[in-house]
Amino acid sequence: MDPTIAGILTLDGLTNGAIYALLALATVLVFAVTRVIFIPQGEFVAFGALTLALLQTGRVPGTVWFLLVLAAVATLQDLVNGARQGLGIAPLARQALRTLAWPVAVSLLTIWAAPRGLPLAAQAALAVALVTPFGPLIYRLAYESLADASVLVLLIVSVGVHFALVGLGLFFFGAEGFRNPSFWDARFSIGPVTLAGQTVIIFAASLALIVGLWLYFDRSLSGKALRATAVNRLGARLMGIRTAGAGRLSFTMAAFIGALSGLLIGPTTTVFYDSGFLIGLKGFVAAVFAGLASYPLAMVGALGVGLLESFGSFWSSPFKEVIVFSAILPVLLWRSLRDPDSDEH
Repeated sequence: MDPTIAGILTLDGLTNGAIYALLALATVLVFAVTRVIFIPQGEFVAFGALTLALLQTGRVPGTVWFLLVLAAVATLQDLVNGARQGLGIAPLARQALRTLAWPVAVSLLTIWAAPRGLPLAAQAALAVALVTPFGPLIYRLAYESLADASVLVLLIVSVGVHFALVGLGLFFFGAEGFRNPSFWDARFSIGPVTLAGQTVIIFAASLALIVGLWLYFDRSLSGKALRATAVNRLGARLMGIRTAGAGRLSFTMAAFIGALSGLLIGPTTTVFYDSGFLIGLKGFVAAVFAGLASYPLAMVGALGVGLLESFGSFWSSPFKEVIVFSAILPVLLWRSLRDPDSDEH
């Protein structure tokens, strides 16, 4: 291997690692706040990329109808729970309006905009606006009532949600893969390595989002509330923090990160309805490197996963996935030896 090939592989690994870093941060965030090992994180990636792909073809994506169905079911659940609690018509109506307002508005906008061939940036914003509400709605319907269940139960629910979303992805998008156009077609030469404009966008967007998350958790009141919920759910409740609201917010942020990651990775690879699983799983491997607890270690682990995948594909392309996922074994062994008597409380 000469320095030119090493430089190309390193750049490719860091580019993929930047995407995995975002997914790892989302995985750590969701687990820290809700104790949910959110396996379907990758489905948000696929839904974001494929929603944009269908908008590019002038068709209304199936995610519009899925979003409306989820919002309707969540509204019905709210009405039933509110009626059992004896709430009046006005509070029930306000609650229903809060649940339905954004999904209905963004769905109607998408139906209007899909055949009109809007600019790529507008379609990308519309795709993110469509996919992001899936996070809180899925949390409300699948996890909120089980908030105090064990991690194992929540993991089993995550597996069920993953299979449901993959099946729905096949129904909405079909088995055909899509590759989105690049957001920036420029090329830059750095010695023997050529840097694509899309790669610059990936690095810039990942860095901006990571810095934004750091500022949010460090400077804002709601970010500190999320941190408090992650540290001690019971203590957060005693201090007046709504843990249900914290869970919804964490899933909203995870869905936004996933949708944005789908837009970033869409121009670099062909995305299929089930591509999100492997992509999300690599983000999960990076999160495991961090013990599902540390954001900086998750970033380091994600860059390591990206580099391992890139160089592994060069040395043995058919086994690159095996190489990446096998790397988790010594990490798990080290953590089990470091803390052999840890129990769930």
